[in-house]
Amino acid sequence: MWSRRCRLIDDADWTAALDALPILDPLVEDELAQLRELASRFIEGKSIEPVRGQRLDGGDLVVIAAQACLPVLALGLDAYAPWQSVIVYPGGFVSREREVDEAGVEHEWEEARAGEAWFRGPVILSWEDIMASGQGDGYNVIIHELAHKLDMLDEETNGRPPLHRDMNPEAWRRDFSAAFGDLNRRINAGRKLPVDKYAAEDPGEFFAVTSEYFFDAPGVLDVAYPAIYAHLRDFYRQDPLARLERLCANE
Repeated sequence: MWSRRCRLIDDADWTAALDALPILDPLVEDELAQLRELASRFIEGKSIEPVRGQRLDGGDLVVIAAQACLPVLALGLDAYAPWQSVIVYPGGFVSREREVDEAGVEHEWEEARAGEAWFRGPVILSWEDIMASGQGDGYNVIIHELAHKLDMLDEETNGRPPLHRDMNPEAWRRDFSAAFGDLNRRINAGRKLPVDKYAAEDPGEFFAVTSEYFFDAPGVLDVAYPAIYAHLRDFYRQDPLARLERLCANE
């Protein structure tokens, strides 16, 4: 599905995206060139569909694609192969949820969302939240939903995507379980939280939220949960904190 030869994002749209996304500032020239190529192929290979009156110009597509491709900069676009569409709403949208409790009773409710990732289905995003992403404060709806897509590659959404052969699954399970438990204990005790509260929803959300921080505010994650930062560094094959430190040293 991915064309090895594609029309490269034009200079004006690429420069505008870089100006709008501070999280890309620490990338060096070679990384930016690779990201630009991946984003170009993402735009050509995925269907990015605005709905409910939302309009997207070429620059808007680049803002989406650049952030979508950052997590797979070292993994490659094949990690996104099982799905095809990105649907963009103007703002938050309502999703109908369904759950069967331990007694076998089915419950349905509606829940406001900024983004959603369907198993083998589309990624759904709020443009309002896209515009708030990539600013270096730990919030990134695109990376959050794309992390869910990576988590789903083994057909489960359990907070552990398929790991590389040189990674230790037991160490991942142990450290993520410990950090997830710590966050929930902090919530129950009314203490200050090191990452967004939504990470405490379940292990899948913990992985997605910490992936946001990993790329968008790596120093925050490294201080809060250094073992989690190390695992994500090994999984994504990137070190955003080292990039940021290099950038600061050169300023």
